[in-house]
Amino acid sequence: MEERIRLLITCTDRPGIVAAVSNFLFERGANIVDAEQHSTGDRFFLRVEAELEQDPSVEFGELAQRFEMDWRLARSNPEKRVAILVSRYDHCLLDLLWRFEQREFEGTPAMVISNHPELAERVASHGLAFHHVSSEDKPAAEERFLELLADVDLVVLARYMQILSADFLERLTAPAINIHHSFLPAFAGANAYDRALERGVKVIGATSHYVTAELDEGPIIEQDVARVSHRDSRADLVRIGRDIERLVLARAVKWHLEDRVLVDGVRTVVFR
Repeated sequence: MEERIRLLITCTDRPGIVAAVSNFLFERGANIVDAEQHSTGDRFFLRVEAELEQDPSVEFGELAQRFEMDWRLARSNPEKRVAILVSRYDHCLLDLLWRFEQREFEGTPAMVISNHPELAERVASHGLAFHHVSSEDKPAAEERFLELLADVDLVVLARYMQILSADFLERLTAPAINIHHSFLPAFAGANAYDRALERGVKVIGATSHYVTAELDEGPIIEQDVARVSHRDSRADLVRIGRDIERLVLARAVKWHLEDRVLVDGVRTVVFR
């Protein structure tokens, strides 16, 4: 099988886009193995996966200009390097590591970074590098993060309980995905389970989103919920919520690594 390319396109909807892209790939001997599209009436989204060894980026730029496309071209790569940031809660971390070991993800865990040392032995048992970077001096910690994350393809915040500065995010060269323990936009920020219990909610959820400078406001990749009742205690909410967090984060990481997420302003289109 030839190496696969993934072409992701966002633009104003108009006739001829699919035909132009398909014909472009056909003329270069590509074999399209997967194609998905979506139109909102004014915006058009397209993901095409094809077997093609050559890099068509330069030539495709001319076509993209004609249709005023926002686009990117990616390649399938099982060696994408993923860094995981975590604090003390280990449920999302351990779930991600297990899924990497089962080859559920297109990528490989590069390292785990934590602002607490407690998980060092658990991470070492998976044969991974563990870096303890104290968050007491936040600017110094973020400088150390930038050194460690210089050559990774994705950063995953697996219940990393610190806010990353706008300056850090601007200098970070890889996208970052977070898991938040509520169904955003409800209960953004800290103590989501406490606030959910106070409000007597009937469902709780989790949200995985891209990290931006605005707290818990990044484009949402995946969400899920579970029903709860007045009989459930805070401990029950946490237990139920952790299961949702694991699944939601795993789906978001998988879809991102497979180049299935198109960001369009504050929202996403996910071809899953």
